[in-house]
Amino acid sequence: MVIAIVLSVFAARLVQLQGIDPNAYAQMAAEEALDEVVLPAERGAILDRNDVPLADSVAGKMVIADPQMTRDKANELAKILSTELGVDYFRTLEKLRFDGGEGAAGGRFQYIARRVPSTQATDLVEHLRELKFEGITTQDDPVRDYPAGEVAANVLGFMGTDEPLGGFERTFDAQLGGKDGHASYTEGRGYRVPLGESSTVKPVDGAPLRTTLDRDLQWFTQKVLDETLDQYHAESGAATVMDSRTGEILALADAPTYDPNHPLDYSKEDLGSRALSEPYEPGSVEKVLTVSSLIDAGKVTPRTKIRVPPSLDRQDRSIGDWWDHGDIRLTLAGVIAKSSNIGTVLATDQFTPPELTAYLKKFGLGEKTDVGVRGETRGILTPGEEMTSQTKDRVAFGQSLSVNAVQMTAAVNTIANGGVRIDPSLIRGSAVTDDGVRVGTDTVTERRVVSQKAAHQTMMMMERVVDDEVGVAPQAQVPGYRVAGKTGTAQRVDATCGCYDGSTSVSFAGFAPADDPRFTVYVVVHAPAGDGGGGSIGGPAFSRIMGYALSRYRVPPTGTRPSRLPVEW
Repeated sequence: MVIAIVLSVFAARLVQLQGIDPNAYAQMAAEEALDEVVLPAERGAILDRNDVPLADSVAGKMVIADPQMTRDKANELAKILSTELGVDYFRTLEKLRFDGGEGAAGGRFQYIARRVPSTQATDLVEHLRELKFEGITTQDDPVRDYPAGEVAANVLGFMGTDEPLGGFERTFDAQLGGKDGHASYTEGRGYRVPLGESSTVKPVDGAPLRTTLDRDLQWFTQKVLDETLDQYHAESGAATVMDSRTGEILALADAPTYDPNHPLDYSKEDLGSRALSEPYEPGSVEKVLTVSSLIDAGKVTPRTKIRVPPSLDRQDRSIGDWWDHGDIRLTLAGVIAKSSNIGTVLATDQFTPPELTAYLKKFGLGEKTDVGVRGETRGILTPGEEMTSQTKDRVAFGQSLSVNAVQMTAAVNTIANGGVRIDPSLIRGSAVTDDGVRVGTDTVTERRVVSQKAAHQTMMMMERVVDDEVGVAPQAQVPGYRVAGKTGTAQRVDATCGCYDGSTSVSFAGFAPADDPRFTVYVVVHAPAGDGGGGSIGGPAFSRIMGYALSRYRVPPTGTRPSRLPVEW
């Protein structure tokens, strides 16, 4: 009897479930869904060489709506939220009214905004409660912060709402970003099912990215560059400080720049690194590469005598110097000290085009530096077998080719490093870019370009450039130190027509102490107003930056006498 009664109860229940009211119970099952909540990972910091944060994550919140509680007052809430958080009104309204539908997930968790500053989010929720609105809460969601503002912004990049949009943030996102976790659970009719399915996957925080930059030196370099552009009403510029011995870049400044905390307040053109993405003709700074190559090949010495006429007629045009003169007699050292185009071309007549370009390629021209910055240009260097003698003449003194600022810094640093080119680097250790390329100090390679003797003799000629009596850039001197340097002035090309636009790029590159180099500094200023050149515009900026670097790193003067190579004969 007992068994019969039990079986009849089960039978009756089955009849109810399958026959009498199947739709109601199917609806109850359908209303159960798996809700998932994001557990955000903390983004790795970007650090300078002393582990000072250049980009970091600070306390933030995600703002969440529970549609079960916000649906009735969705219109009023959407107006407040869109105004206070800058989110789209209509999308917010849709989330506040979300009803899920059959089997829909996320019934009681709708994300209104992410990475909201903690204070702003907390104050907003309190304000809504005072207005008697319910259903708006917050959860932790770290916010990206750039504590030094504009310092190194052009290489750091910046973050969008949910993804990196430039610079190191984007290039090394796989390392910095980590992986968000999630918590999921079964929810039915707006409530969590106590014994339903649930799981939690913890977030994996991003790893830090260590750079070679020195925050304080970077700040000072940017300051000097900004002041130089303001003084000469220039269009843009770049400045680089490199450790002469290791190739590590201690400062890489661009101007104009921006604040990565508020990137939308700035022009799109200012959000990248012009120092790497903007090709230009280097001008006479390139002459030190030409003459060191000639010396290495045994074609000339610093005392080689050259008769320099007022102008030099070549196949397609007449070559002149930046100053008017008659027939003059210069040594090769004098050609560099005075920055004579004519003298450089006459000396380079001993090279064929393939011979010259082979050396320039070893200096790194025409090749990307691969320091980890997106959008880098490789510049333009015509292959030797395709180069005419006319083009070779212009390339010899820095025209008819193009470079980026880091390329040129590394090339000049080859002279400072005793004739050995060392790859420039911006990352300490190593890291993998989004293109799968491993970069950093651990991957640096070296190659000999010219002999140590050729590099030393070139250095001695470069010292004469800053000499008060014979040089064109005495303003580049650093009191108490021996300085080797070279000026540059080149015409700028209009990209739309491929013709010169009437403006110039002026620059100064050098290293100190000249006889025991510690730093190589390069400054380039594009389209300055007036008639200033590399010595008068770039020279003073170089002097200030180099002086600060030597002082900051407590580099003592060598106490030796500077070069007195003859410049005339």
